[in-house]
Amino acid sequence: MTLLVGGRLADGRRADVRVDPVGGTVAEVGPELLPALGEEELDCTGMVVLGAPAEPHAHLDKAGTWDLAPNPAGDLMSAVRTWATGLAHRSADEILETAWPVLEDLVLHGTTAVRTHVNLNATTGWAPLEALVALREDAARQGLADVQVVAMPSMPMTGATGEEHRRILTEAVAHGADLLGGALHVDPDPDGATALVLDVADREGVGVDLHTDETLDPGAIGLVHLCRQVLERGWTPGRATASHCVSLGVQPEAQQAETAALVAEAGVSVVALPQTNLYLQGRDLASGVPRGLTAIRALLSAGADVAAGGDNVRDAFNAVGRADALETAALLVMAGHLTPVEAWHAVGAAARAALGLPPAGPEVGLRADLLCVEGADLTSAIARASEGRTVLRAGRVVGRSVVRRSLLPRSVDRSVVEPASGSD
Repeated sequence: MTLLVGGRLADGRRADVRVDPVGGTVAEVGPELLPALGEEELDCTGMVVLGAPAEPHAHLDKAGTWDLAPNPAGDLMSAVRTWATGLAHRSADEILETAWPVLEDLVLHGTTAVRTHVNLNATTGWAPLEALVALREDAARQGLADVQVVAMPSMPMTGATGEEHRRILTEAVAHGADLLGGALHVDPDPDGATALVLDVADREGVGVDLHTDETLDPGAIGLVHLCRQVLERGWTPGRATASHCVSLGVQPEAQQAETAALVAEAGVSVVALPQTNLYLQGRDLASGVPRGLTAIRALLSAGADVAAGGDNVRDAFNAVGRADALETAALLVMAGHLTPVEAWHAVGAAARAALGLPPAGPEVGLRADLLCVEGADLTSAIARASEGRTVLRAGRVVGRSVVRRSLLPRSVDRSVVEPASGSD
């Protein structure tokens, strides 16, 4: 057993947490637990103990490549062209060189589960998928994180020009993909492309995670098409995920409510991606620039599962990003107008649910994937986003960062603060 001593829960209550590294679960929580003989103790004084977040939408095949292929224009189509011309030829080893440091950043920041998409076409071959499958296996072997890989063939998927992309889709699971995806809203026939992907997913017995309606065009309703097809096929809740869903955020309120109810009925998880969508969307507008986020409040009000992720990190699609769920949560509070509790749920419990993982957190019986971060409660932890953290996966410490801060003494010009001799 391991005892986390002196920490606080999300609401600020003082609590010690005992975890079982063998079973990987939380064994006991209380205001003052006594250590057993020989039990390891972790000092969490000044820290909040939270359930570890999950990253439901990453692009580890691209992450960390801004210096290799920058995109000064900053818009989505320029980013796509930059990737196609500057990164599509990389080998599996080259991809791993940039992917591993970002995965390490995710883990050190507290993330213990990651779902990553990987772009595939005739130019890339299978190298990107091979790289991320290797990363998935190494991460599992080292006990760092659960990694899921989504095969994302290029578009179009339909028609004669989509033949090669359909072949990649049908062979991706055999090459190691966990799920199937694609940016189907840019296909000439989005509804037909959705049917193609879901057909293959049915044959392979896997789920889908689709880039859906990543556009400010209010006429884009790929999310509606997806939900209807999921309902027609009788898919279980959580098997289908729709990421981005930007167009929903600019549609009329009544339409948002109708679509959100359909999403909840179909059991489709929606992943909001504030970093990259705030970065990419609306760059061609001079005034009244929309936030580029999906209709988070309408979806939550309808009872839909709304997760959130960081998406791109320091690549052509987003020049910045910290690979930190606390950054995502803060943006959901500021740009999405969620409460801190709602925001943390999106990057934590909802994200884990979208990945089909069991709940985690400082509650007896839950998986002992925990993030201990400096702060007095959840709100202060999100606000400060301190790098001082301890990360546990299945009850074992997998990462620790220590921050030392001090104010440096400064000399004082006493002639400024003391009156001159002879003055009043």
